[in-house]
Amino acid sequence: MMAAAMGSPWLRIRLLPEVPPRLLRPHLRRTLSVRASASASASPDGAGGPVRVRFAPSPTGNLHVGGARTALFNYLFARSKGGKFVLRIEDTDLERSTKKSEEAVLSDLAWLGLDWDEGPDVGGEFGPYRQSERNSMYKQYAEKLMESGAVYRCFCSSEELEQMKETAKQMQLPPVYMGKWGTASDAEIQQELEKGTPYTYRFRVPKEGSLKINDLIRGEVSWNLDTLGDFVIMRSNGQPVYNFCVTVDDATMRISHVIRAEEHLPNTLRQALIYKALGFPMPSFAHVSLILAPDRSKLSKRHGATSVGQYKEMGYLPQAMVNYLALLGWGDGTENEFFTIDDLVEKFTINRVNKSGAVFDAVKLKWMNGQHLRSFPPDVLIKSFEDRWKDTGILQESESGFAKEAAELLKDGIDLITDADAALSNLLSYPLHATLSSDEAKSVVQDKLSEVASGLISAYDSGELCQALAEGRDGWQKWVKIFGKSLKRKGKSLFMPLRVLLTGKLHGPDMGGTVALIHKAGTCGAVTQQSGFVNLDERFRILKEVEWESLVQEQESPAETAVPASP
Repeated sequence: MMAAAMGSPWLRIRLLPEVPPRLLRPHLRRTLSVRASASASASPDGAGGPVRVRFAPSPTGNLHVGGARTALFNYLFARSKGGKFVLRIEDTDLERSTKKSEEAVLSDLAWLGLDWDEGPDVGGEFGPYRQSERNSMYKQYAEKLMESGAVYRCFCSSEELEQMKETAKQMQLPPVYMGKWGTASDAEIQQELEKGTPYTYRFRVPKEGSLKINDLIRGEVSWNLDTLGDFVIMRSNGQPVYNFCVTVDDATMRISHVIRAEEHLPNTLRQALIYKALGFPMPSFAHVSLILAPDRSKLSKRHGATSVGQYKEMGYLPQAMVNYLALLGWGDGTENEFFTIDDLVEKFTINRVNKSGAVFDAVKLKWMNGQHLRSFPPDVLIKSFEDRWKDTGILQESESGFAKEAAELLKDGIDLITDADAALSNLLSYPLHATLSSDEAKSVVQDKLSEVASGLISAYDSGELCQALAEGRDGWQKWVKIFGKSLKRKGKSLFMPLRVLLTGKLHGPDMGGTVALIHKAGTCGAVTQQSGFVNLDERFRILKEVEWESLVQEQESPAETAVPASP
């Protein structure tokens, strides 16, 4: 008879006729041949039972954007199928795991809006949800494997193992454990136990055959078993090894789908063998490609910010992070790029996740953040800008409506809430001399800018300009038409000189709104002294001091002033 893998609709492992473990001599156990083949496609919609997925971070650092995307894909899959999203903390690395890191990871996931159904802080019927609290369970299953003959005690020292690696290298063989203690007699084992020799538990891997899985993203993946070698599941200090912990955890927590990074794909072979040996049903696997840097190397700290916490501190919105991370390797098949988390839950399918790596583009993320920022209801957007400006000391409490007008004027140029500071400070500043001296301003200066300045100064001194600005944008628009006719200028030849003279800059938001807001800033009392605001009186004082003839001469003959002519 052939023994089939329990519970798996798509993986079949065929063995030689089964013999009770107690009758198996060590040398007979080594001849078992395992062959696995996909008998059917895995059910991506969880039709075979309730969907249960997990995100299992190690609390050894901050939540990387790659980990956040893995968590997001698990969350979206669970929510789209009406399943459960489980959070498990894999803290078996006792030296590097910290409570502070665990708290930071949980905080970042909560900030993204990825609420979990079961976890260390909310509990659940399959806990505990920290691996460090599950040691007794690991030992129980390790003993079960020992009793069945699936694992054995290995008494090899570190020196012996290193020598085996060296020998394999010289023979040009894979550096796998050659099974010295897998065929030891009971007497040899007892002798080492009596001496108190430390030992590990090694899993007995068949020397022949192959194993195949049908990955939901990558398709069929196969391994030859002779490349593996007997592997450790329990260290000599009693600590379980990662692959053993993960298998026991996923099985006992009844995880139906394991969605994780492709770097875990090689672990699947060991885990599949452990599943079979323990008689556990196999979950469906889906391995997501890595997130790449612009140079297509693995994204790392040398490429800039890589953790969710860093982007949170930089002023990014969780809605934008979720939207952007979802598009790193997934799409709904349309040109649409703007999704809320509810949209993503509705549209997400695992079969639309790409095999190839996705490039992390910080510029695109910032643009997307701006899209989400400007999608806020107007009153929410204005309040967020106003609170930011008050927190940073640019504005103080005022009922003038200045913050509302400033937010409406500047919002289209702001992609991050933290950019609002620079945007308003820039509008309030007046770097006239630096602008007039720049190469970009040369054509404006030489287009008789001094004549426009003279007319503008006269309009200001007479009170005509301030009277118009007191009426807001409408007043400005009426005045500027009359002013343009008096100078026989219109369009760019009128508005570019006015922008330079009134704002001190060559570029900026809507001209009428900008000038009206500068006027209001000088009268409403909302702007603080530390904002760097230059009011209209001061602007015109600076403007009157410009020596136009010298400026034009400098721009016409920069080389003559820099290098004396040869005699």
